[in-house]
Amino acid sequence: MKKLNKIESSAVPLPIENVDTDQIIPARFLKATDREGFGENLFRDWRFKADGTPLPDFVLNQETYSGEILLAGTNFGCGSSREHAAWALADYGFRVIVSSYFADIFRGNALNNGILPIQVEEEILQKLLAATSNNPQTSFRVNLEEQVLEAPELGIKVDFAIDDYKKMCLLNGYDDIDFLLSKKDEIQAFEKSRSH
Repeated sequence: MKKLNKIESSAVPLPIENVDTDQIIPARFLKATDREGFGENLFRDWRFKADGTPLPDFVLNQETYSGEILLAGTNFGCGSSREHAAWALADYGFRVIVSSYFADIFRGNALNNGILPIQVEEEILQKLLAATSNNPQTSFRVNLEEQVLEAPELGIKVDFAIDDYKKMCLLNGYDDIDFLLSKKDEIQAFEKSRSH
């Protein structure tokens, strides 16, 4: 995975509550087992008409909004446990998702795929969404090492929580296998000390 520590970016506002994993990546696109290419169908039924024509009112089809940060409504990632939802968000280019609540399984899938889910108070989320909707160039800073999200133009600076192990993995670009491989020498030394 790509390392994640500091990100400075504008954000894409998606002020919709209860976005489930089937809305993030519809089930008909789950045939592939490779993580690549899922971003093309991120929010497919909201982004495109049945004939594949982009829907101009959907935020991802508006040139004014861009960035590595998605500002999402509460209860983001609910529904089924499909990891493909995280694959699609990561493949599209999102590195951070900010919401006032994440479904637990989605949060785990996001962290396992190099996406940082930041949970903030609903009042803060609404201020961030409103500011971004009014000014698409609103800048955000994420510092994973210090566990801080900032919106300097708004005078907002909030701490966020993250599991220590997942934080270490994101900072180093590790998935669970990479972490085990990083401990290879220690594991081998332990095995030798236990051999008869």
